[in-house]
Amino acid sequence: MSGTVRLRLPATSANLGPGFDALGLAMDFHLYVEAAVSGKFAIEATGRNAQVCGDVEDSLILSTYQEVLGQQGISAPSLALKVRNEIPLGMGCGSSAAALVAGVALASHFGKLGWNRHEILTEASLREGHPDNVAACVMGGLTVSAMSTDGSLTTVSAVSLAPATQWPLLLVMPGASLSTSKARGLLPESYSRADTVANIQAASLLTAAFATGRGELLALAMRDRVHQPYRSEACALLPLLLPLAGTEGVLGVALSGAGPSVLLVLEDGMDLAVAEARVLKLLDGNEVELFRSRMGGGATL
Repeated sequence: MSGTVRLRLPATSANLGPGFDALGLAMDFHLYVEAAVSGKFAIEATGRNAQVCGDVEDSLILSTYQEVLGQQGISAPSLALKVRNEIPLGMGCGSSAAALVAGVALASHFGKLGWNRHEILTEASLREGHPDNVAACVMGGLTVSAMSTDGSLTTVSAVSLAPATQWPLLLVMPGASLSTSKARGLLPESYSRADTVANIQAASLLTAAFATGRGELLALAMRDRVHQPYRSEACALLPLLLPLAGTEGVLGVALSGAGPSVLLVLEDGMDLAVAEARVLKLLDGNEVELFRSRMGGGATL
């Protein structure tokens, strides 16, 4: 248990339109965590949302760490954390997945559980309730993941693809956050056959487009009929930005995760300043923050 542990956990964008709870990609901004055994639990936090990240009593990292070890019958050693956060909270960028992976990884190390990356991925996915963000966080690249349950046993399967083209990404974030639980509460209990088939087709095409670098397919492949239409009322930027898909260097548009941020996938080599100017002109009067990114690698655990 001695020594300092350093973790780097990427932000993620999940769903990518039709890939509800199945597709995700890692982005190149991160949550950094440094941990060491201490006389008491403490957090020194810097970066985005530092006050929230530094709250010991409400830390998802520490609560996950303690719960995992408690379920293993192990008393959790107190830790002092240094946290530097670049991931906006409540904006559909995988902040909770990064914190869960961090907590599970710390439990594995300081509890001497010896879990490998897949075991960490599985435990964090079970706690998240879906594997898309967690898989992208742990594995990097574009991930395809699934959870299956047989009796009391739940299995998580995930594959990471190295995209053929590293398309630039532009995140458009509103001024207010949206909780995942609220976003999920907007969804219906069932869907028509037509909507289900349309999403299966689009999600399959989207995976193939990333794998082969076929950017011209993304405008169609990122269309969704399962979650985005129902979340639009709480994600006001989405209907405003969706018409950009397939126009002037914007390959595809989708909610980032459960929203409220919107993800734009751009043509490789496109001038990001031009893309940003188009977005700002279209959203004139809306309070937004623009966040440039690229697809990134998996967590350093």
